[in-house]
Amino acid sequence: MAAKKMKAKTGRRRIGSSQIPIDKGWEAVKYYFHMDMEKKDLANAIKTYVKNNYSKSDAKAILANPEYFFYMYTHYLCTAFWVNTQLDVNMNEKIPSYIKSLKKFCDSLIPKGKQILDEKALEAKIQNNVVVLSPQQRLQKKIGNTIMQDLLELEDEWIMGEKTTRDVYQLFRKYGLSGSATLPVRTMIDGWLLDYEDAYHKRCPQAVEGYSHLKRPEINRRIKACESMLSDLDRIKSSAKATRKVRIKKPVAVDKQVARVQFCKENKEFKLTSINPIMIIGKARLYTFNVKTRILTEYLTQAAGGFTISGSTIKGIDLENSRCTKLRKPDQFLSVVLGKNHNQINKEWQSLSTKTNTPNGRINKDTILLKVLDS
Repeated sequence: MAAKKMKAKTGRRRIGSSQIPIDKGWEAVKYYFHMDMEKKDLANAIKTYVKNNYSKSDAKAILANPEYFFYMYTHYLCTAFWVNTQLDVNMNEKIPSYIKSLKKFCDSLIPKGKQILDEKALEAKIQNNVVVLSPQQRLQKKIGNTIMQDLLELEDEWIMGEKTTRDVYQLFRKYGLSGSATLPVRTMIDGWLLDYEDAYHKRCPQAVEGYSHLKRPEINRRIKACESMLSDLDRIKSSAKATRKVRIKKPVAVDKQVARVQFCKENKEFKLTSINPIMIIGKARLYTFNVKTRILTEYLTQAAGGFTISGSTIKGIDLENSRCTKLRKPDQFLSVVLGKNHNQINKEWQSLSTKTNTPNGRINKDTILLKVLDS
C-alpha cells in the first residue's frame, strides 16, 4: 500500500505555463512541455504561433482543425513557444530543424481546415435554404395528402359507374383533421352537389348534357351522398367548437361542480361530440341527447347565475319551460339543433309528431351535451 501511495505522488504533474524552465535550456523546456503542461496551454502555444506567422485566411483554416491537433505533438508545441517568445534559435542545434518541421506541419493543416470550413458553410447554406411552412400551409398540405385523395378516388369511382360514397366524419377522425380543415373539403363537395342538382332539376343545359349518361335514380343517389358528406362536415365543425379548449375564468368552485359529471364524450353512431361540461355553468339554455333512448332534451333556467351542477344533476332548471322528446329521425333533427338558433329549433320542434315531456334534470354516461345558449 505504501509503494502505491509513493507512485501516486511521483506521477505526472500538470503545472501550466507559469513555470517553464527557460533558463535550463531547450531540452528542459521540451521535457516540461511533454510532462507538465496543461492541454489548454499546449494548444495556446501553437495557436499563437499560427496567428503570428500566417495570413488571416490561412490561420482561420489551420485553426478550424480539431482541437487535438494543437496539443498532441509536444515537440512542435515547444518549438512554437520558443519562436513566440523570441528565444535564441541557435541555443540548440535541433531547434532550426524543429522550426522547419513545425511550419511543414502547420502548412499541412491548411487544406484540411479549408475543407472543414467549406463543409460548414455548405451545411449553413442548406439550413438557411430550408423552407419553413406556416401552420396554415402545413394544414393545406395535410388535407391535400389525406382526405382530398379519398375524395378524388370517390370521383374516379363515380366516373367508372360505381355506386360508392365516403364517411367523411370517420375520415377526419382517421387523419386527425380539425374543424378548420372542413372549408376546402366543403368547397369540393358543394361543387359536385351543384352540378348534380342542376342536372337532376334540368337547371343547366351543360350539366344536363354532361350527366346525360346517368339515370335519374343514380343522380339522386349522388345528391344524397353529397348532402350526407356535407352534414358530416357540419358535425365535425360543431365538434371542433365543442372540444375547443376553454379558458377557465370562473372560480375554482366551478371546476368542482363538474368534477364528477358523467356524460358521453363522443358517439360514433350519431357522429356527435359533447361540449365541455364547464360550459354549462352560468348558461340559460342547454340541449342534450341520450344516445341510448334517443331522447332530446332542452333545459331552461330562470336563475340569475344560470345553471349549476351537483354530481350528475343540473340545478336551477325551470321545469315548466324545459322539455324533452324522443326523436324518430335523430340525424335530421340533430342537425337542426347543432346549426340553428333557438327560434328556428323551436319552430322545428313544434312540427314533431312525438310527445313532449318534462325532463328530470339528470345526465348520465349515455348523454351527449350538445349545445348551450345564453338565453
